Amino acid sequence: MTTPNTLIHVHSVHFSYAQEEILHGVSLTINRGEILAITGANGSGKSTLLELIAGVMLPSHGHIERPVPVALVVQRPNTPPALPLSVADVVAMGTWHTRSTRIERNRIVAQGLERVGLSGFERRNFSTLSGGQRQRALVAQGLVQQTPVLLLDEPLASLDTSSRDAIHKILRAEADHGLAVVLVTHDHDSQMLADRTITLRDGAIAQRPIPSLAT
Repeated sequence: MTTPNTLIHVHSVHFSYAQEEILHGVSLTINRGEILAITGANGSGKSTLLELIAGVMLPSHGHIERPVPVALVVQRPNTPPALPLSVADVVAMGTWHTRSTRIERNRIVAQGLERVGLSGFERRNFSTLSGGQRQRALVAQGLVQQTPVLLLDEPLASLDTSSRDAIHKILRAEADHGLAVVLVTHDHDSQMLADRTITLRDGAIAQRPIPSLAT
C-alpha cells in the first residue's frame, strides 16, 4: 500500500533475459525510514529485482515509480584487485555525480568514513582491508551519495559475526534517521533486523510483505 512515506513503488514488474522470465508480477513499496530485506534461494531473482529498482535495467513489463535518486552498493565492485585504490578513492566514487570541489569531496568522504567507523583509513589500500572493513567502505560509498534510498546486494556475505553486527548497527542508525534501506540477503540476523521482509520464489513474491521483529 502506498503511504505518504513511500519513496519507490514497484508495479507488477516482469523481467526476461534471453527469453527466460526471471521476474513476473512483482509489486512492492519502499518506505522512508525502514529496512526492507529481500530473501530467497539463489536464482530466485533477488539481485535482478534490486538492479531494476536501481534503474540499472528496465522491466520487460510493468513499471517502477522512482521519483527520488537511489544509491546501489554491490557485493564485489568491478575493480581489479591489483589496482592501487585507497579507501578514500573507493568512497569518493560515490561523489562522482556531484559538481563539488575537491575540498568538499574530501569533507564528504571523511564524514562517510566516520559514519561507518573507518576514520583514519583514508590512505589505506582498499585491497588490504579485511572483508568487514571493505564492506563498511562500500556502505560509506553508498551513504556519501546522499540519496533517500540505499540498496545493498548481499552486504554481509562471508563476514564474521562482529563485522555483521557493525554493519547492522550502521544500517539501523541510518534508517532511524529516515533513510530507506533495501538489502538482498540470506542472513537470518539481517532478516530479523529488517522492518519488513519479502521472499522471492521462482521470480515472484512468495508471501505478502509482513512485519518482522526489529532489533
